[in-house]
Amino acid sequence: MSGTPQTTHDGAPVEVRRSARRRRTVAAFWENGTAVVAIPANFSRAQEAEWVRRMLEKLRVQGDKQSNGKGRRRPSSDEALAGHAAHLSATYLGGKARPTSVRWVSNQNSRWGSATPAEGSIRLSDKLRPMPQWVIDYVLLHELAHLLVAGHNAAFWKLLEAYPETARAKAFLEGVAFATARGLPAADNQQGQAEAARLPAAVGP
Repeated sequence: MSGTPQTTHDGAPVEVRRSARRRRTVAAFWENGTAVVAIPANFSRAQEAEWVRRMLEKLRVQGDKQSNGKGRRRPSSDEALAGHAAHLSATYLGGKARPTSVRWVSNQNSRWGSATPAEGSIRLSDKLRPMPQWVIDYVLLHELAHLLVAGHNAAFWKLLEAYPETARAKAFLEGVAFATARGLPAADNQQGQAEAARLPAAVGP
């Protein structure tokens, strides 16, 4: 679409892809922090505008479900995680943190997450997956903040003040680390501590 570049309600970029293979179907998904709307190539501009509006609203509702947790859909794929990162950045960091890649990894044994500011990349340990969504969001926001401030100084923690679950999530991870260091069993499997109890509470760049 021409004119001013489109963005989602929370500031993420939007890309419209026309496909000759599509006849009657429209799809929307997240790809590296961009909301992609795929439409048939023969759509008029009016049809494009209407379907983009509808599909962005659908993505917004899905994003709200991810943020609310409580057994609802989680950002399980790297694409969904990147989209969720864009949502969190827009909501709590004014959209200033714009990672080039966000992905789950299985080779982090000493940190819940890590960021490389020079590359703009973020990695989250897949041992976070069974944890409550508000804990995952904290770790993701922690790494997003590192793209703006490298160290753990006052300016860094100031960025995280906007997230209401920061103190609670830090306490949760510290509790997991305490239990791990003493060989204690996970207190509550529903709280996602069973698989997570192998890692210390380190979150860093």
